[in-house]
Amino acid sequence: QVQLVEFGGGLVQAGGSLRLSCAASGHIFNNYAMGWFRQYSGKEREFVASISESGEYTTYADSVKGRFTISIDNARKTVYLDMNSLKPEDTAVYFCATGIAVSIVPHTSAVDYWGQGTQVTVSS
Repeated sequence: QVQLVEFGGGLVQAGGSLRLSCAASGHIFNNYAMGWFRQYSGKEREFVASISESGEYTTYADSVKGRFTISIDNARKTVYLDMNSLKPEDTAVYFCATGIAVSIVPHTSAVDYWGQGTQVTVSS
C-alpha cells in the first residue's frame, strides 16, 4: 500500500507564494511518476504538474506554466510544488498523486494513488 501526505497549504494574498510538499511512504515502485492535481469546488479534479521518477521530465498545465515548479527528492520520497505569483483562480484543493503513467498522461485516469488533499486559498 502507498500513502501520500501533503503539507503546506494555506491562505496567501494574490501575488504571493506557497510551497506544497508530498511525502510518500509504503511500497513505491522506482518507475512511478509523481504529480499534482487540483479541484475547484463542484468541479472535476484537473491536472496541474507532473514529474518523471528521475526528475528529468516535467509537464505543466498551461494555466500554471512559468509560475509553478514541480521537483522531487527521491532520497526523501518527497515531491514539491513551488507556487509563485499566485492568483485567486488558483484557489482549490491540491492533491498529490502517483502512477506509472502520470508524467505521460496528465489526467486523473493515470493516477494509481492519491493524497488526502490540502486547501490553497488565494485572496484578492
